[in-house]
Amino acid sequence: MRHRVPASAVNLVALETSTEYCSLAVSRGAEVFERSFHAGQRHSELALPALRELLQQAALDMQAIDGIAYGAGPGSFTGLRIACGIAQGLALVRNLPVAGIGTLLALAEDCGADKVIACLDARMGEVYHAAYRKSGGEWIEMHAPALYQPHGVPQVEGRDWVGCGSGFRVHATALAQCYAGKISRTDAGAIPNAAAMLRLAQAVFAAGQGVDAAAAAPLYVRDKVALKTSER
Repeated sequence: MRHRVPASAVNLVALETSTEYCSLAVSRGAEVFERSFHAGQRHSELALPALRELLQQAALDMQAIDGIAYGAGPGSFTGLRIACGIAQGLALVRNLPVAGIGTLLALAEDCGADKVIACLDARMGEVYHAAYRKSGGEWIEMHAPALYQPHGVPQVEGRDWVGCGSGFRVHATALAQCYAGKISRTDAGAIPNAAAMLRLAQAVFAAGQGVDAAAAAPLYVRDKVALKTSER
């Protein structure tokens, strides 16, 4: 079932746990309350208490929330399941719509540029990669989220691209060689941000593209989570 949330109803929650960071955001109308912190592997322990604190700051409770967005991935398998599970649990209680927002798209939304190569370290010598261009205020997916070795990422056309995400920190040399002359700057410290997810989710909910909590699912682009002994 699709859920339309009126544009005037913009009390939303966003949860993002796809990396070692936990990022949360709550909107009350046009005002946004957000918090991001290093959680390590303690997302499931820390996310809900931090969300309760944000709701208190916003002077809201879950009865006033109109929709819930979560970081759908790609990212850590465990982290994606945590965000999706929390979103489902909170939404089921009140029959709220949910929206999965791509972590790489959230990176692009947050980096302040119109041509973005979003790249997260995927461990095991690989990266999660996507490329986006903004046109008429809308993001166009030039390369869909996928898993690559750093020296094998797809090429982009033109110059003045901005690279963001931990992939540009962990695999800086390989990515610099692949995109020589095409990237104007990088933000290797950027993380998927829940406040950016809120901005993206507002349009999703207003268009009636929120879904039932039971339909929420992470986006996995890797079919294995550990290297074999022979691959180490």
